[in-house]
Amino acid sequence: MFSKLSAEFLGTFWLVLGGCGSAVLAAAFPDVGIGLLGVSLAFGLTVLSGAYALGPISGGHFNPAVSVGLCVGGRFPAALLLPYTVAQVLGGVAGAAVLYLIASGRADFSLAGGFASNGYGAHSPGGYSLVAGLVCEVVMTFMFLVVILGTTHKRAPVGFAGLAIGLGLTLIHLISIPVTNTSVNPARSTATAIFVGGWAIQQLWLFWIAPVIGAALGGFTYKALLEGPVEEPPVTGRSRS
Repeated sequence: MFSKLSAEFLGTFWLVLGGCGSAVLAAAFPDVGIGLLGVSLAFGLTVLSGAYALGPISGGHFNPAVSVGLCVGGRFPAALLLPYTVAQVLGGVAGAAVLYLIASGRADFSLAGGFASNGYGAHSPGGYSLVAGLVCEVVMTFMFLVVILGTTHKRAPVGFAGLAIGLGLTLIHLISIPVTNTSVNPARSTATAIFVGGWAIQQLWLFWIAPVIGAALGGFTYKALLEGPVEEPPVTGRSRS
C-alpha cells in the first residue's frame, strides 16, 4: 500500500509541477513563451510520462476524480478512495510548493497573476460564467473517464493507454483553458488555490464538485453502456478426434 500511495503522491506532484509550472513560468515568457498550446501539451506530457513510470505501481490516477470514476466503473475498490485522495492532494500541494519556491525567485513575481489557479466569472481566463465553468468541467471530466476506461479495457491494444490518456488530457486543456483554466482534477485545483487564497479558495468548491460528478457519470456510463464482454478469439489448430 505504501508504494501505491507514494506513486500517487509523486505522480500528482509531477502533474502540478509540470503542468502548472509551464503555465506560471513559461507560457508568457517574452518572445518565446509556449502559450496555451504549450501548457496543454505540458499537462498531457506529465500524465503520459507518469502513467508509464508510475502506473504499473498504483494505476496512475494522480487525480481524485479519476479514482472516483474508476470506482464507479468497477475498476477500483472504494476502500482505497480516501487514502488515494489524501496522497494525491498532498502530492499536488508539494508540487505547488516547489513551483512557488522557483517562481518567487523572480523579483516581480506576484500571486496576483493567479498562479495557474482555476476560476470562473471574473477569474475565468475568458470571462466565462459559473454555469459555463460547471458544464465544461463536468463534460471534460466525463470524457476523460471514458477515454481512461476505454483504453485500459482488456479489449484495447496493450501498451497504448498512457499515450491516449495523455493526449486526451492535452485536448481537454486545449478546449477548456479559456473557460476555467482547466481543472478536471480537484488535487491540482486545491494545490494552487492554497497559495493564492482569497477568491481561489472561495471558488474551489466548483473544482471538486464538477470533476467528481463528471467522473462518476463517466464511470457509470462506461460500465452500463460500453463495457461489454471481452470476446474470446476463435480457437484454431485443434485436431479433430
